[in-house]
Amino acid sequence: MIRINLLGQIRPKASRRPTMAVDTGGAMPFAFIGLGALVGLLALGFLYYTWDKQLTEENTKIKTLQAQKTELEQTKQQVEAFEKQKAVLQQRVNTIEQLQRDRTGGQELLDMVANTVSRTENLWLTQMTRKGSSLSMDGSSASINAVANFITALKRSGYFQKVEILESKQDDKNLAIQTFSFQITAEIAPPQPVQARPANAPTPPATAKTPAKKG
Repeated sequence: MIRINLLGQIRPKASRRPTMAVDTGGAMPFAFIGLGALVGLLALGFLYYTWDKQLTEENTKIKTLQAQKTELEQTKQQVEAFEKQKAVLQQRVNTIEQLQRDRTGGQELLDMVANTVSRTENLWLTQMTRKGSSLSMDGSSASINAVANFITALKRSGYFQKVEILESKQDDKNLAIQTFSFQITAEIAPPQPVQARPANAPTPPATAKTPAKKG
């Protein structure tokens, strides 16, 4: 349809409402900054949580090790106390064993020395001292040969491991009779254990006694 303007005026055009343009280019950097800050906070939080957990575990291990150290120190003190007590008890046992060894065979030893002296001519003892397993004998003799024979008899007796003469000199106090004074030390041999006879060993035959003849 054709319209004709009879007034001769130009019909004004309908005005359009202005539209607002949104500038999104300026907000993008702030969005990236906020996102980066959020990621950084999350990373720091994760690291803090991890480090705090590790620190807690290490503190727990330290406390456990300290408790073990305290327990080991107490055990060490107990062991040291036991060692000291063991040393004291061992010393007592050694003393008792030494006294037992000194007492064992004492009378037999004295009898052996007395018999040896009585069988040696021109020799007598003036003093005899025993200290542990050591025996010291002082005496006099009419000759050096008598002293040598006495030493030989002691060595052959089996009661001594070692016999030594410390001093032998002529007695100048008694000029009327020639005498020699001597000093001898001997190491007592430990007593030999008695060997038990085996159970299956044959019994030695009894010696038959010959009946006495009637007169």
